[in-house]
Amino acid sequence: MNNVTLTGDNYTLVYNALSFGTAVMLGAFVYFLTQIKSVSKQFQSGVAVSAIVVGIAGYHYYRIWQGFSEGVMNEGYRYADWLITVPLLVIELLIVLGVAGAERKALMWRLVPATVAMIALGYPGEVSADNGTKWLFWVLAMIPFAYILFVLYGQLQAAGQRESGAVAGAIKSATYVLLITWMVYPIAYLFPVFDADSEGLETLRQVGYTVADITAKALYGLMILGIAKARTAQSES
Repeated sequence: MNNVTLTGDNYTLVYNALSFGTAVMLGAFVYFLTQIKSVSKQFQSGVAVSAIVVGIAGYHYYRIWQGFSEGVMNEGYRYADWLITVPLLVIELLIVLGVAGAERKALMWRLVPATVAMIALGYPGEVSADNGTKWLFWVLAMIPFAYILFVLYGQLQAAGQRESGAVAGAIKSATYVLLITWMVYPIAYLFPVFDADSEGLETLRQVGYTVADITAKALYGLMILGIAKARTAQSES
């Protein structure tokens, strides 16, 4: 845990971003719960996982926001959230894409450990005050990060090619969101390396993480729901 060093408008912006993130995650949690029965049975578990993801994120954002309001920034909550939710994001995507059971199981055995390794390797650099340590763990974490993106991009592309109409369009949109959003994390991670004492960079890092989390969990969950609904409508027609 670190003491909050932000002041004035920078403090207010981060405080409001964390508050907004908490509200969005908890609101999305309730919404996804109401939508589980709106899709075919085979996709309901994917929507349920979306609800779990934002529910867990909402709890951790509340704890971060609460600590921040008391003058403490605990990055451990953010990493605990990622350690749980990132593997779940991978699982929900594979379910909704309709990846065959045996192939999905094999992909999970490859991707879930890679997500855990990515988060675990990133944390020591995140909390270190030494730039050399930050760079080292950034490079190490980027190895599983690149592997995960490569595999998921391939699965999205394959799914997009075998589908048509609304399903293909929804998958294409999800592909762009996945690639653009996930690239925010390694960039924001490095801001303290450029200037650890800069309030502006720290503000940008915290807001960047929050916006990326909202996009990668709540918005992405909506897109996963859209794919599930499109696939449901296609199967019923």
